Amino acid sequence: MIIIRSILFNAAFYLNLIIRMIVLSPVFFLSPHRKAWSVPKKWVLSNHWLQARIVGTTFEIEGLENIPEGGYIFAPKHQSFWDAYGLLPWLDDPVYILKRELTWIPLFGWYIRKMRMIPVDRGARGKVMAAVLERAKAEMARGRQLIIFPEGTRRPPGATPDYKFGIARIYADLDVPVVPVAMHPGLFWPRRKFLRYPGHFKVRILPPIPPGLGRDAFHARLIEETEKASDELLVETARDNPRLPLPESAVQRLAELERGSAA
Repeated sequence: MIIIRSILFNAAFYLNLIIRMIVLSPVFFLSPHRKAWSVPKKWVLSNHWLQARIVGTTFEIEGLENIPEGGYIFAPKHQSFWDAYGLLPWLDDPVYILKRELTWIPLFGWYIRKMRMIPVDRGARGKVMAAVLERAKAEMARGRQLIIFPEGTRRPPGATPDYKFGIARIYADLDVPVVPVAMHPGLFWPRRKFLRYPGHFKVRILPPIPPGLGRDAFHARLIEETEKASDELLVETARDNPRLPLPESAVQRLAELERGSAA
């Protein structure tokens, strides 16, 4: 049954994307920047509805009151493709730093340009990266929210954290708050797999880390606060979804947490 539901959801997901992108393109491209966001945000909400109805996966968000006004860095855990789009409806005017190759994709790349995302050559250094930061600073001065995944790439749930120091440099350069986010959608939408699992998970938005800390102090605080909340949610999610097949990384981390609590 899970295989059938996964196939149906994956098909519905991409059909939903293609049909909406084609049919609603006139509305999107003719609308002002802020109003144009309604098209991708409604697409996200429709995907949440499809995932709940077809697969049986639901979620809730805690800590929306922790989201500040104006410009800030939004720093979620990254485990799944779900992370890349799942929270967009709750952000006012988000912006991504993304690889420039995405802008070359027909139609999709036009959407990216319309929303003033920040393309970058991943191999770029020096002046190019300085220009990217200047662009990010300019966008955030408009009150936008810069989405950065602190670990850079998707990590299995419960895996040893691997936070890149780049976010500390960006934090120092932009001088804005950073909002850490803990969640485990990767337990239900695993990376590099087509299976989608039913169940319920929480997204926990933590209090923002204020600007002005030293880079090392900020980096250590980001890791400590995010991983503490991530561990708590992993225990809760495993407890509340007893039939959920857990990846080995999650099983090992749960065992470590159990040994730590028993000590």
